[in-house]
Amino acid sequence: MTRTPHILFLCVANSARSQMAEGLARSLYGAKAVVASAGSKPSRVNPYAIEVMKELGIDFGSHRSKSVEDVDAKDVDVVITLCAEEVCPVFLGNVRRLHWPIPDPASDDPSLGREELLLRFRTARDTIREKLEAARGELAP
Repeated sequence: MTRTPHILFLCVANSARSQMAEGLARSLYGAKAVVASAGSKPSRVNPYAIEVMKELGIDFGSHRSKSVEDVDAKDVDVVITLCAEEVCPVFLGNVRRLHWPIPDPASDDPSLGREELLLRFRTARDTIREKLEAARGELAP
């Protein structure tokens, strides 16, 4: 019997992209993969990420940002980094590594309104979902 693959999504803050990837992968892959997310500088789950995931029926309002330092490397098979413009966290361990550079939808720019921010989060969410669907056979066979 083969072991269920353990997938870890990494970003800096573990507040948006990696959290959305975790929620989407759990929804898409079910019991075919064990899924987690973490960051190098964890903060808090972004409310816009929670909102756009609820649009798909995925509720992770109770999730919290987690540190990559708290992840046991021996439990992980695949690490997927999602950073685009920032320096991605380093994960030490003998794992398969994938990099999906997705721009950070979060912004401190006061000129961005609610609808524009929601659009940015939906774009990131949908890009992650497409990548997860395309990789289903290799990540969660």
